[in-house]
Amino acid sequence: MRFTESVRVASDALRGNRLRSVLTMFGVVVGVAAVVVLVAIGTGARDLVRSEIEGLGSNVIFVAPGGFARSAPTISRMRLEDVGYLGRVTGDESDIAVALGSGETLRAGHEQVSAGVVGANENLRAVFDRPLRRGRYLTRTDVETRRRVVVLGSGVAQRLFGDADPLGRQVSMAGGTRFRVVGVLEEVGQVSGPGRDSEAHVPITTAQRMFGVTRVDYIAVRAQTKDDVPRLQTEMVDALQRKYRGESFSAITRTQLLGTVGKVFGALTGVLTGIAAISLLVGGVGVANIMLVGVRERAGEIGLRKALGARQGDILAQFLVEAVLLTTLGGAAGILLGVGAALAIATFSPVPTAIAWWSPALAFAVSTAIGVVFGAAPAHRAARLDPVTALC
Repeated sequence: MRFTESVRVASDALRGNRLRSVLTMFGVVVGVAAVVVLVAIGTGARDLVRSEIEGLGSNVIFVAPGGFARSAPTISRMRLEDVGYLGRVTGDESDIAVALGSGETLRAGHEQVSAGVVGANENLRAVFDRPLRRGRYLTRTDVETRRRVVVLGSGVAQRLFGDADPLGRQVSMAGGTRFRVVGVLEEVGQVSGPGRDSEAHVPITTAQRMFGVTRVDYIAVRAQTKDDVPRLQTEMVDALQRKYRGESFSAITRTQLLGTVGKVFGALTGVLTGIAAISLLVGGVGVANIMLVGVRERAGEIGLRKALGARQGDILAQFLVEAVLLTTLGGAAGILLGVGAALAIATFSPVPTAIAWWSPALAFAVSTAIGVVFGAAPAHRAARLDPVTALC
């Protein structure tokens, strides 16, 4: 029997039991769609984080307590006065920024928006090279006097005030505390997600009082040249560990952060793909089960074909092609469903997604392989059926 004839016979058999064929394919459809969607979510999250890190500057060093790759965060003991302390190491306090972050809801009139509130000193804009669209940035006086002033990201300003000039307007956050808008940052733009355009910067001393803390989450230092980066990393960590006895600190650059992010999200994507692949295996078991039932039901047909001269290889090919056809059709439907679901998630939710070209290809290849693997046993059983027994 030629291959094209095997495909025709297999197609006729599937059409003859349409409902059963659709239900059998369902497990494969769900498995393939799950692989595509979960990989898209993992890839989208990785791309978003990478785009954020890439905009931080190659000469910027981040100093934080503990290790950046730890599973549980370490509570920071660093304080605002560490700017002056580390300034003696770097030689210039203006190259040192501190930050304290929290998620808050900002309100202006009837409008409200969720934003990342960043308590910062006056150096943060220069260290991270954040240009202003309007107004001014935070000053040393704002920090020293704990003024209730805020510099809005472009996305926050647009959501709260539209096309109106926000300078001098009032916004409230953290239980109704009012802040006066003194500046708006230039739009950064992201691959997906709100990113740094949904930040609101306030004086770090004001943020500490508002959140009831005295710490800073991290310190960022801008090295004058790339050659200074390794030396400053070592010197700053040593200086902080001398000051805070018994504490460990890490200093990491953008390049190192990107490497860490790649490893973390690579592992996460692998785990998500493995979880989704379980659905494919379950679908394969369903295919094998239905094919075995089909062999019993079609024993008379198999016996008749053998009596008319069909060889074992012909029967084997017929049932194997039928199993592969089931899983490949399910795989194609699953890819369409998964791509559509990933696009819908990116459009209608804040979860970033990015469809990696290899995930639909891998899912389709695996679904085809599952048809071969799980269809082999039923096909082998059909091929070995005795024609006399089958016709009785």
